[in-house]
Amino acid sequence: MKKHCLVASMVVCFAGMAQASDWGYEGEHGPEHWGHVSKTCEVGKNQSPIDVTRALEADLKPLDIHYSGKVTTLTNNGHTLQASVSGDNHMVLDGVDFELKQFHFHTPSENLIKGKQYPLEAHFVHADNAGNLAVLAVMFEVGQQNEQLAKLASNLPTSGKSVMLTDEFDVNLLLPKLNKYYRFNGSLTTPPCSEGVRWLVLKHAQTLSQQQENVLNSMMGNNNRPVQAHNARVVLKND
Repeated sequence: MKKHCLVASMVVCFAGMAQASDWGYEGEHGPEHWGHVSKTCEVGKNQSPIDVTRALEADLKPLDIHYSGKVTTLTNNGHTLQASVSGDNHMVLDGVDFELKQFHFHTPSENLIKGKQYPLEAHFVHADNAGNLAVLAVMFEVGQQNEQLAKLASNLPTSGKSVMLTDEFDVNLLLPKLNKYYRFNGSLTTPPCSEGVRWLVLKHAQTLSQQQENVLNSMMGNNNRPVQAHNARVVLKND
């Protein structure tokens, strides 16, 4: 029971729901001071995000994603835009079902791919029955307007508020069609920076328009933690 409570707290913290007065992205509450909130943010050896500069070819299984539910609520928690979902949304990883708990956004991206930072990154946060976390990260680059993001942008809540979505929103359409990915062990990217998180970063990006990027960045600000050291970690990839 204690572990489930801890994991529920971790999922919430991943979306930036820790007390706003404790941490932020600039000034005295910025990432360089997060160690005062949680020591793990300062001394952890498997911290996220990272710059995926190199990766080893591995026999990684294709992503087994089953999103059939819908987005129900959007929340602006002062750190990010978070979407709550309903229905059956899960992926199978290492032979275990991981349920999608929520997804949220960072502008610009937190993870980098070979030194490239994208204007937007979405984190799909999953948990299994034992409380283990897995995050699917999707990058967005400027190009054609993203119709799914357009649906979200038409219902953006103000800081500290939530809105219910009335239009149907298919979560699958936020994912690129190609599912090649990088995999590594990491952490929450916000305090308490807890480690043991399975990270899956998709290689192929979705698109959004420049206007959509401007709208989301205006709402969230620069809410990206700087990249962290790889240390002894190995990044795997499937090509």
